[in-house]
Amino acid sequence: MQDVTTLKFIQLLGKYGAPDLLFTEYFRVHAHSTLTPHIVASICENNTGRPIFAQLIGENLEDLKRTVSAIEEQQLPIAGIDLNMGCPAPKVYKKNVGGGLLRDPSRIDKVLGCLRDSIKGRFTVKMRIGFEDDRNFETILRLIEKHSVDLLSLHARTVKEAYRSEVHYEYIRRAREALHCPVFANGNITSVKKGQQVIRQTGANGLMIGRSCIRNPWIFRQHHQHFNQEPIFRPTFAHVRRYVEDLYEATTLPDRKGVYQINHLKKFLNFVGLGVDHDGQFLHDMRRVKSKEELDCVCNRHLIENNRAEQYFPDEPIKGLVSRPNCETPTGCAL
Repeated sequence: MQDVTTLKFIQLLGKYGAPDLLFTEYFRVHAHSTLTPHIVASICENNTGRPIFAQLIGENLEDLKRTVSAIEEQQLPIAGIDLNMGCPAPKVYKKNVGGGLLRDPSRIDKVLGCLRDSIKGRFTVKMRIGFEDDRNFETILRLIEKHSVDLLSLHARTVKEAYRSEVHYEYIRRAREALHCPVFANGNITSVKKGQQVIRQTGANGLMIGRSCIRNPWIFRQHHQHFNQEPIFRPTFAHVRRYVEDLYEATTLPDRKGVYQINHLKKFLNFVGLGVDHDGQFLHDMRRVKSKEELDCVCNRHLIENNRAEQYFPDEPIKGLVSRPNCETPTGCAL
């Protein structure tokens, strides 16, 4: 996740229970691109002991080959290279990269062929089911098979649906039946219960979890406990309060201080707040703080005081709350 899976956040996931596989933020690949130092650091210094894949986003064949060569020349300790064909950000897809590639199967054919020829190790792809609809879905699956992709992570929404619609999990089953490579299910894997439902429904070989691990950093630990038939850890609001402090430390940078750091931290707390209260009061109050002191007061009031500390943090996000800034409910700010 861009601007999320930084070195410090990956290390934080290691503290709470790392996933089996990690994927970096994407290296932007274009005519003047180089290997972004902070992403290289997240590969070399994360100390989680987990395999990590270097993620690329781009479509120019020569630039992609050059970037793969740079990664291999530096001998970065990666498990493989991943191509992003799913990013739904308009500023990305308008450049015909990320999810924008899904409009052009002929270009995908060339990009996949170029990368498969250039990458000596594992080559993986993350994609969505289409751009505006699924018209190219079967064609792209055939290209995934043609170019011997080693793993497909499929977010079962279109690019234009972004994160708003229901997830169309039936497409993951279709991919699983069409491909020889493993297929990971992605999209609204919010809890162990939901993850197991999706695996049963789709036959997926695994789960890719993104935004839900911002809200619940224990989610990978919980999945491991489920598979090992161990008691599943249930965090309390006191645990969440400590997690907020860890997030504050993880978002601290020399050039990001004061209100700038607080505003960056809010991007993470927008997801944490989906589990705090049904009327969105925490989200409302948190989004309006301007200092660490004000944030501490809001967090203590909603997470610790009035016997909140020992109550369990819910497994699922609270229905009716949204993570978009200044929009606590689907109809806007209701407070």
